[in-house]
Amino acid sequence: MSKPSIGFIGLGLMGRAMVECLQKAGYDVSVLGNRDRSGVEEALSRGGSEAGSARDLAAGNDIVMLCVGTSEQVESRIFGEDGVLAGTKAGQIVIDFGTSLPGSTQRIGAELAGKGASYLDAPLGRTPAHAKEGKLNIMCAGDEATYAQVKPVLDVLGENVFHLGPLGSGHTIKLINNFFAMTTAMAMSEAFAMGDAAGIPREKLYGVLAAGPNHSGMMDFIKSWAMDGKLDLAFSVDNAAKDVGYYRAMAEELGARSRMSGCASETLAEALQNGFAGHMVPEMVDYLSKHLKG
Repeated sequence: MSKPSIGFIGLGLMGRAMVECLQKAGYDVSVLGNRDRSGVEEALSRGGSEAGSARDLAAGNDIVMLCVGTSEQVESRIFGEDGVLAGTKAGQIVIDFGTSLPGSTQRIGAELAGKGASYLDAPLGRTPAHAKEGKLNIMCAGDEATYAQVKPVLDVLGENVFHLGPLGSGHTIKLINNFFAMTTAMAMSEAFAMGDAAGIPREKLYGVLAAGPNHSGMMDFIKSWAMDGKLDLAFSVDNAAKDVGYYRAMAEELGARSRMSGCASETLAEALQNGFAGHMVPEMVDYLSKHLKG
């Protein structure tokens, strides 16, 4: 059976790496460009094609994939006048690989279902380097039969591919994951900064913390920058703030009150207000060391 054709929206670092992986596996990929055309040109150089609009991309492909930064960007690509919804058809599968609000995901899914199409949320773990090698972690959710249908494609992109339940479950779990990760990152960054203020060498502090149950991968990402000057976590402060904000919005939609996310949210927002948006999360050690006293 021939491979499904794929339309891909969102050619940032992750998206263009995923397109490269799909093309190397023999998939026919059509892409939709934005202001930065470098990802489009890369895809075209490997035999891909370019769609004139999201509507055309949907009309011409079996599967539509989105890898963009925010729920607002997903909705604009889906609901716009020339958006995916305008060109979608019965039997089509649309997949959101970004980190989006579960409520938005549910609304999009309902609209697509009205046209006989299926929507899956499939947020990602790992890096663009993993994407090129087909070694992403993919947290997929939605109709199980649709998931089974598209899993051979997901297996090209991912080393670990999970089905997590009904539509929205992937985005819910990803937001909980990122809330926990960023709260841990802010706590470890402050721990190093407070140690600095008290005159405690960072290696002494880390040695004690890492010897007990506090030890974690996120602790080591912060340590790599704080002690070794290595950026092992390429996740920006503005993305971290967005994800924690989405987690808090999700809690509100559920009628719940998040207690623990407030500190991480406030810390990240303060850093953004002080021009730290372009920095990576491990660099929050530097920010907090400088601003610990206000």
